[in-house]
Amino acid sequence: MNKSNLDLFKELNPGALQRKFLNALLKIQNVQRGSIWIKEDNKYLCVEAAGEESDNIKGVSLDIQQSSIVGWVIENKKMTIAETKSDRRHYKEVEDKFAVKSSLILCFPLFFRDKKVYGALQIIDTTPGKSSLNLDSTYLEQLQNLVDICSIALSNAILYANEKKKTQNLRFALRGSSNKNLIIGQSHSFQKCLDLVKSYSDTEFHVLITGESGTGKELIAERIHKSSPRKNKPFLVQNCSAIPETLLESELFGYKKGAFTGASRDKIGLFEAADGGTVFLDEIGDMPMSIQASLLRVLQKNEIKPLGETRVRIIDVRIVAATNKDIKQMIAENSFRQDLFYRLSVLPVHLPTLKERREDIPLLVKHFLEKESIKAGGIEKKVSAEAMQSLVAYSWPGNIRELENLIRYLLVTADDEYIELLNVPLHVRNQDASIDPYGNSGTSSKEGVNDFMINLCSMSWPQLEKEYAIALLKKNNWNITWAAKASGINRSTFASRMRKLDIKRDRQDFE
Repeated sequence: MNKSNLDLFKELNPGALQRKFLNALLKIQNVQRGSIWIKEDNKYLCVEAAGEESDNIKGVSLDIQQSSIVGWVIENKKMTIAETKSDRRHYKEVEDKFAVKSSLILCFPLFFRDKKVYGALQIIDTTPGKSSLNLDSTYLEQLQNLVDICSIALSNAILYANEKKKTQNLRFALRGSSNKNLIIGQSHSFQKCLDLVKSYSDTEFHVLITGESGTGKELIAERIHKSSPRKNKPFLVQNCSAIPETLLESELFGYKKGAFTGASRDKIGLFEAADGGTVFLDEIGDMPMSIQASLLRVLQKNEIKPLGETRVRIIDVRIVAATNKDIKQMIAENSFRQDLFYRLSVLPVHLPTLKERREDIPLLVKHFLEKESIKAGGIEKKVSAEAMQSLVAYSWPGNIRELENLIRYLLVTADDEYIELLNVPLHVRNQDASIDPYGNSGTSSKEGVNDFMINLCSMSWPQLEKEYAIALLKKNNWNITWAAKASGINRSTFASRMRKLDIKRDRQDFE
């Protein structure tokens, strides 16, 4: 096989590969006409043509009920040779207006890797004496092998193009929904929160969102705003722990020119800028006591007084606050105002941790894989069953934010299409044995070992051997050589045991 033929396998554009493939075969067989046909719904469609009359052939479709050579090859899954004058399968009407008719047709089926036929390729001799095609049996066998290899390359290009198109569609969908408040979760505890949020959205009361860091408090705050009558007004965010006390006060309330050294002009504060809309105060538990008093005035009278200003200004804002701290404990310690707490928590909502909604983890994993793959412009990776089980069982102290960052890490570090258990960091894989994958507590490590022993002893020896072999195969991505090496026996013996135990790779392992 020369360099130009090898270049076929580097081509990922189906159209370009079809042309190269077809022209290479015409050159090998020294003929002037050829075509590639694909089965599509209830017809056979010519997707590529080369040589004489190619413009009149490409795009032609034949009804699946109509007798044709390509139809016979596709349905019978084997090569055929047809003399056009005598072969009843030949659909002569296609060539009615051709100046030069075909005399002999050599037609090959095109296969996917799973041996499913998706099309046919015709190499056409137009000489009156049918003398151009080499029909020597040995030569045809070699040509058949080349066509089989090239057809797989073409099918891979088609699949790649389909995946690329799917990725592009997802990218457009993501862009279209980039401004939407996307919240993922179907667990009972999380749905209860969403029901509360929905009921809160139509009111004007202030909301206090509590929950650990990384549980999605800002997303919930934005959902409340965008579902409320204020949705067309500003939604402004301030993290109360991110800046010093003096700067936080000026950011929230603004200041007049000359209020302090460096105040060279008037500055509008966040509350005034958000007039008519919503202000989200994140980490409200870190707000200094001095600013809490000013915030209480906003909540009680809807008024602010910028630094250096002598008169108050009336504003209309809804405040949604959030914290990961125990506010009631802070009140007991005199580090948070009790009256402010009661003003803020008219409508409280507490977000569950990720370990309290484990059934949502696969949904979140898929979402982040899809999202990050689109950003990177690559094909979305999949997570093996064992790797997913470890992710579901992990305690997730950093909650959803930790999961999202881990998915980014796995996308970069996992070389293959599948993210396997070995790709998952050790601290995630080696979680406490007392943690139940479904969130149940109270199972000790000893009880877990006992359950494992009971399950082990309930198996027969062949069942145990089969489970062991399947586990090794899955761990080694179904590579028999590696699995055999890990088991300590030679490959032929391992393969023999696989046949005896009827071990086959399930369809889901390919997905």
